[in-house]
Amino acid sequence: MTEDRDEQTTGTTTTCPAPADDGRGETAADDGPHVTATDNDRMGTVIDDAKRMETAARTFVVHRNLLFTVAYELLGSAADAEDVLQETWLRWAGVDLGAVRDQRAYLVRMTTRQALTRLRTLRRRKESYVGPWLPEPLLTAPDVADDVELADSVSMAMLLVLETLAPTERAVFVLREVFELAYDDIAEAVEKTPAAVRQIAHRARAHVAARRPRGLVTPAETRAALAAFRRALETGDVQRLLDVIAPDVVLLTDGGGVVRAALAPVVGAEAVARVLGRIHAGMSLRQVQVNGHPALVLRLDGRVDTVLAVRVDDGLVTGLYAVRNPEKLARHGRATAEPLSR
Repeated sequence: MTEDRDEQTTGTTTTCPAPADDGRGETAADDGPHVTATDNDRMGTVIDDAKRMETAARTFVVHRNLLFTVAYELLGSAADAEDVLQETWLRWAGVDLGAVRDQRAYLVRMTTRQALTRLRTLRRRKESYVGPWLPEPLLTAPDVADDVELADSVSMAMLLVLETLAPTERAVFVLREVFELAYDDIAEAVEKTPAAVRQIAHRARAHVAARRPRGLVTPAETRAALAAFRRALETGDVQRLLDVIAPDVVLLTDGGGVVRAALAPVVGAEAVARVLGRIHAGMSLRQVQVNGHPALVLRLDGRVDTVLAVRVDDGLVTGLYAVRNPEKLARHGRATAEPLSR
């Protein structure tokens, strides 16, 4: 039997615990901290959480281009679409993936709800916007133009038509007509019954049909009209310009109250030609793909000054969309195409 011993140290008595007996008359060495069942449970939970987050991230990345496209078509702003994706990811990271039947539809629903919340806020801001409001132009990869329906849905002209819809109508139209979601999935996204969604979709289709561009134009037709338009601008040939723009052409310029721009639409070939004739002689013009269609980027002293998108009907330019607001041109400084998908 091992007894406690008193050690005398400077008048103070300290009791030292005896080492544990291992049953063989020998004392067992202290091997350090012991791992308990609770510790094992915690470790297992950490590993499971890490695996779940990895799966969630992988799934989100797979669908990211689709989700960005949904958000952009609802908002007309790439910057706001990125914010919506960030909010969607934070919510998706906390979802029980095992309970999700269709991950694509689930993510689209989450993105739609976040975008609708932001869209209602943006609509209030647009009421005080200085001059015409235009969507933020996106540099797009050539393969976007290959998907004619997708390219049409993100065109400047079509996005402006979508601006005339109420938020819920816009979401229903985009999810059904562009991304072909089932009515039940759309109903969950907009928090309506499937029957109500069908009625909203019918009204939205009729509304858009009455206002959308007159017909689909091939990329080749747009490129030909844009090339002639560009030559007229570069040479300053007013007659050549009048030959390529329609008599009832409309020019919208978006300066956001930050830079010089027309505060109202410019209508008619002669009026538009006069405005375009003021383009600075030192500007360089480069053709790019914007929102799935050929467009021009105007640079002054190496800086992007204007992104000019066009609408073409029957071989003539019928609509011009000049974005000059610096906040909407920030992404063009990177010259990186947006990978849209559906």
